[in-house]
Amino acid sequence: MPVAVPPLPFPDETLAIVPLADPVMDEAGFDPRSAYVEEYWLGILGPSTTWLLRRMAAGLDAEPDGFLLDLAETSQALGLGERQSRHSPFARALVRCVHFDLAQPRGLGVLAVRRKVPALNRRQVQRLPNSLQSRHLSWQQTQVGPATEESRRRACQLALSLLELGEPVDAAERQLGTWRYPAPVIRDAVTWAVDRHRAASVAAGQARLERDRDPAA
Repeated sequence: MPVAVPPLPFPDETLAIVPLADPVMDEAGFDPRSAYVEEYWLGILGPSTTWLLRRMAAGLDAEPDGFLLDLAETSQALGLGERQSRHSPFARALVRCVHFDLAQPRGLGVLAVRRKVPALNRRQVQRLPNSLQSRHLSWQQTQVGPATEESRRRACQLALSLLELGEPVDAAERQLGTWRYPAPVIRDAVTWAVDRHRAASVAAGQARLERDRDPAA
């Protein structure tokens, strides 16, 4: 379900769009311009919010550190008329990005936007028409098929990212499960990630000891 948020504190002319850093979702999520978003997220977000999200993703591709979004020009380009108030269709599209945790306000005039969006959760899927629910279920089942080397590699990277973000091992396993990885792949990926994470911690500790012994090094 969307989260309740206060009205966005954006100015009248431009909005600074910056990337919302999320290493795990950047690896596992879907590009806003992907077929998945068009087929499944569209019915949840609505067309105005979906097109706005795609436009901001394209802007971040061109300027990865962030860019200024001209509000009036963007509103008219999306067929939403002039952005005249907080209750305009364009303003509501911005607010819906935040409601669904696809963007976060960062003070007056700044909005952090996700480069990738997650798969729908169970409650969101239940809001789709029956035909789309069936297709989404079929899609999920294809994700549980025999693991390829690419899917194993991706699971290992995701597991390592979760551990580096401070998640405990059991939470990392559960999260990989929600992303529909088979149990054997999860087990192997988490084992690999634990070993890699431990080795990196040991190496960092040894480097600190070396620096303490020889500050001039």
